[in-house]
Amino acid sequence: MSIRLSKPWLGDPSQLKRRLDEVLESGFLVQGRLVAEFEAGAAEWLGVRQAVAVSSGTAALHLSLLACGIGPGDEVLVPAFTFPATANVVELAGARPVLVDVDPESFNLDPDRLEAALTPRTRAIMPVHLFGNPAEMEAILALAGKHGLAVIEDAAGAFGSRGRDRACGSFGAAGCFSFHPRKLITTGEGGLVVTGDPALADRLRRLRNHGLDAAGAFQAAGFNYRMTELAAALGLNQLPEVDRMLAERQELAAAYRSRLAGLPGLAFQRVAGDSLSAWQAFVVRIDGRENRPLVAELKRAGVEANIGTYAIHRLDYYARKYGYRPEDYPNADRLYRFCLALPFYNGIPAPDLEVSARALADRLAGPV
Repeated sequence: MSIRLSKPWLGDPSQLKRRLDEVLESGFLVQGRLVAEFEAGAAEWLGVRQAVAVSSGTAALHLSLLACGIGPGDEVLVPAFTFPATANVVELAGARPVLVDVDPESFNLDPDRLEAALTPRTRAIMPVHLFGNPAEMEAILALAGKHGLAVIEDAAGAFGSRGRDRACGSFGAAGCFSFHPRKLITTGEGGLVVTGDPALADRLRRLRNHGLDAAGAFQAAGFNYRMTELAAALGLNQLPEVDRMLAERQELAAAYRSRLAGLPGLAFQRVAGDSLSAWQAFVVRIDGRENRPLVAELKRAGVEANIGTYAIHRLDYYARKYGYRPEDYPNADRLYRFCLALPFYNGIPAPDLEVSARALADRLAGPV
């Protein structure tokens, strides 16, 4: 087998080749020894007791809700500005996602708005560490404890992020990660649930594999949400690179901030002083400039920018089902219209970053 890696963050090519050869020679392609090794390595890196690998970040969120007993008639508080999967998994569990507006500076769930969203049916809170920026977990956990609510962290883009010197994903009952290609670690597709509760971990393991328990009995109606051995091999090869990749992302974010500081209407995502963002994406808010026309302008200049993410109440499905209006969640609506994600990834050449920053600066410095 010949492997040529063009991405240095994929780790040692010879080690990856050895692992892939081992998988192919064994004939055991799904949820075997390498998956278990990846779970153990990720748990150790994150400082958690239990880690359960699954097929995607969405699967991680879905299983966590079910393992926490969330189902029909329940409500889960979710941020109004996030990727649709956060709300979709609540719907898939048969519950209702109750939207809560976000802070326009951190882009994360605003804890001060949670109390007003509570009803007798509220069972859980699902904060998102958006773009890798740690959410205000202390305030969220305090409210959850007061009302007896489960906290399930959507840490899809926050592997490596830390708040108050704790890994994002380690605060709540469960923390959910994605290993999609846009994330710090990628297994192609893949996800992980971490928890400090062994009983919850056991339920997650059963549910990911058709309800099958360790003794070979089918104890529940489960899913096929297993991780493959090939995916685990990719993940294992990258775990030793995480510290280096995180350090590089801090440098890349600082470079963008230095080059874009002071531009008219531009605001950076606020990261708390006691937090470390993994910078899954570098997203800015540009007041007064709609992002979609700006994305098109930058594309013509050879820069592949994008919107930040989505206002859930603006999506057709949720607007139709729940009758949302754009003004219902003004901060989420504002960020949906004015946030811009710039090209950002480990290994981005310095000249490319410079071109992206200059192209945006040129457009903001001119007439609006």
